Amino acid sequence: MQTFSPATFWNDFHHGSIHVNGVRLHYVEGGSGAPILLIPGWPQSWYAWRLVMPLLAAGGRRVIAIDPRGMGDSDKPASGYDLKTVAADLHAFADALGLLDKGALDVAGHDIGTWIAHAYAADWPDDIRRLALFDAALPGITPPPPAGIPTAEANTRTWHFAFNRLDDLPEILLQGHERAFLSYLFHTKADNRWAIAPADLDEYERVFSAPGAVRAALSYYRVAFSPEGLAQSRNRTEKPLTMPILACGAVHGVKDMLFNTVRGIAADVRGSVMENCGHYMPEEAPAAVAGELMRFFSETTPDATR
Repeated sequence: MQTFSPATFWNDFHHGSIHVNGVRLHYVEGGSGAPILLIPGWPQSWYAWRLVMPLLAAGGRRVIAIDPRGMGDSDKPASGYDLKTVAADLHAFADALGLLDKGALDVAGHDIGTWIAHAYAADWPDDIRRLALFDAALPGITPPPPAGIPTAEANTRTWHFAFNRLDDLPEILLQGHERAFLSYLFHTKADNRWAIAPADLDEYERVFSAPGAVRAALSYYRVAFSPEGLAQSRNRTEKPLTMPILACGAVHGVKDMLFNTVRGIAADVRGSVMENCGHYMPEEAPAAVAGELMRFFSETTPDATR
């Protein structure tokens, strides 16, 4: 099992922040070479990629894991959680950090990071050379589940979609109980439960307990599943994505649902279902995730600029 060694990690990586679109975005960066931008999901931060990042850097890549607005140590404004705005944040971030200086970059997202990465690719296609997506459904694009009472497995995986969209109640119930909430999520949605250790839970509790963090995290769901958010997502499918896309689900997560979804909205898609893994793929199977990314991002893209 791969473990996180802070002393070793911080020898090769460093924190940074930059102001774009009126928000300060935090990121962690290390390595050299062609850039890879990593986007985390809910309710996490850049830290979700901590085990994958050294493997990508060792493979000769510059690795940048970002906290999108509302996540981690980035600003948590009152608004701007629609995917169009967040995608524009990433475009401005990539431009300001020089990630586009030598052409389009490689991007990977997990969970909500997959929502953001897809929106970024659809809204700013010239920014992205290759796109990798991990274990998520795409709001407004992935077909909804069948009506009726969900199975116990489906309920365990998806109950929070409805809960997070409620007004006020989640904030009332979560305040002061952030660690218990996070512990429940990781315990029920991970297959390899040991992958998120007590020290990791400490870090996630720290950022999820920050002022505005719960509100910002819930805003992604409230906006994405609003009529306007769903329409915005559906509109992105009118023009198929043309960059190569990797869509991977976990056997104890969305399985092949993500691949089947993306296959209907893009021209060049390959995918897999990762065995022995739950939803938190970058932490439960970091070597396998890094291997998928290095193989996919190392392929030559026709007419690529690098």
